[in-house]
Amino acid sequence: MDTMTEQEADVPEVLNRLWGAQTPGRRGPKAALSVDAIVRGAVEIAETDGLDAVSMARVGKALGYSAMALYRHVADKDELLLLMSDAVGGLMELPDLDGMSWRAAMELWTRTQIECMVARPWILDLPLSATAPGPQRLRWVDAAFDALVELDLSFAHKLEIIGILSQYVLGEARVVAESQRTAADIVRREAGLDPATPIADLDPDALAAADPYAAFEVVLTKLAGPERFPAITAALADADDDDASDDDSWIGLSVMLDGIEKFVEGRRRG
Repeated sequence: MDTMTEQEADVPEVLNRLWGAQTPGRRGPKAALSVDAIVRGAVEIAETDGLDAVSMARVGKALGYSAMALYRHVADKDELLLLMSDAVGGLMELPDLDGMSWRAAMELWTRTQIECMVARPWILDLPLSATAPGPQRLRWVDAAFDALVELDLSFAHKLEIIGILSQYVLGEARVVAESQRTAADIVRREAGLDPATPIADLDPDALAAADPYAAFEVVLTKLAGPERFPAITAALADADDDDASDDDSWIGLSVMLDGIEKFVEGRRRG
């Protein structure tokens, strides 16, 4: 019979499963069903039909097992979501950050995750409670620490920087993905299309017009007047369309990196 090491025994069982540690089992041949197979099956369902479609019964059926068979490997759906949350880190291709300055590396690190999550919006439906420091997630954290190695900062400060940018990833990706979902739902409904019609098959111009932020611009330009909103009206009058660029969508990230750079310079000066 397999036995856990003393170190593994001090770790919650779900984390042992997340990291692939073996827990005591019954004698006999190795089971064909595994935690990895269950997680892969769940991710495949989410990729196709969204996170709401994932259930122990649905995953079991896809793998050719009963739901009860899955419970021998995964405690419940909450644990499955936790395992899927770490698997997300493996779905995202870690960019090559070698040779980059810390700022360029962390910008690419951040943008890559946002773009992947927007392309797979089901990831953003995972509850924040379904997070744990698994091996796939830590691959990204490790890469970030490597990118920040040139900075004379403490572990705690570097971890804080990584955490701040990780929060930006979730916030920015959620806003973009939700606006795309909302616009797509409006276009499908108005065109009488199947709700499952992929966004890629929808009219780009119709999607742009249905974007919630387009309505905000209409309000600012057509409805909000100087009597009630003088500061907004004055700022809008000074706006120059020629200043717009493709990088404007990343201005928030640039501002955050500017702030981090300022912090680093301040620490360097003491």
